Amino acid sequence: AYWMRGLPPRHRVVAASPTEGKGVRTLVGCGRTLADQKIVVVDPDSLTLCPPEQVGEIWVSGASVAQGYWGKAEETANTFRARLADTGEGPFLRTGDLGFLHQGELFVTGRLKDLIIVRGRNHYPQDIEQTAEQSHVALRPGGCAAFSVEADEGKRLVIVQELERRYVRSADADEVIAAVRGAVAEHHELEIHAVALVRTGSIPKTSSGKIQRLATRAAYLEGTLPIVASDVLPNGIDGQEAG
Repeated sequence: AYWMRGLPPRHRVVAASPTEGKGVRTLVGCGRTLADQKIVVVDPDSLTLCPPEQVGEIWVSGASVAQGYWGKAEETANTFRARLADTGEGPFLRTGDLGFLHQGELFVTGRLKDLIIVRGRNHYPQDIEQTAEQSHVALRPGGCAAFSVEADEGKRLVIVQELERRYVRSADADEVIAAVRGAVAEHHELEIHAVALVRTGSIPKTSSGKIQRLATRAAYLEGTLPIVASDVLPNGIDGQEAG
């Protein structure tokens, strides 16, 4: 395992002790690369190698990588034929996963497309979701989706959280929403622009039970989620307002 403090804006990994408490995350390594494979960690914007101890997109090359997508030449070129911008080395598969290498071992930290960027700082949705769902007894574990939306002042944080079935009708919505806001502010130093409490089992998930954040975001903006209660700060999201 590897312990690190919360990530600064440029994804720099800072070693930490598991006893330091607040802001420390425990990550489990995925092991080392095989002899006939190569793994590099790349800045997804500049397409150049990240310096040591910095999180970037994981790129892979080797015999185990597929040739591409059937009948999709452009997508194949973008995903399976990536090359480093400065050296031209490649081709690599762009996995879309974020991570870093530490003493030759790979650590995965999240997904590039799920990354939440608020006021220049990068946040992993799974960390925010865990904090939110543990903030009140009425909230269902594994039933939270955190994502960003466009608001008047840039990208802002939205949390959609399922209620436990027995609390759908009885929960004090104001109390629950205040608990979510307070916990996320304390642990992540983030202001939640909108909190939506929804019915049990209404957040889209994959067949393996993973939260589909992009689908939840789309449903939220389209106004199709079964919202029990919500609260939106008064500076306007381009989408659903408070109910």
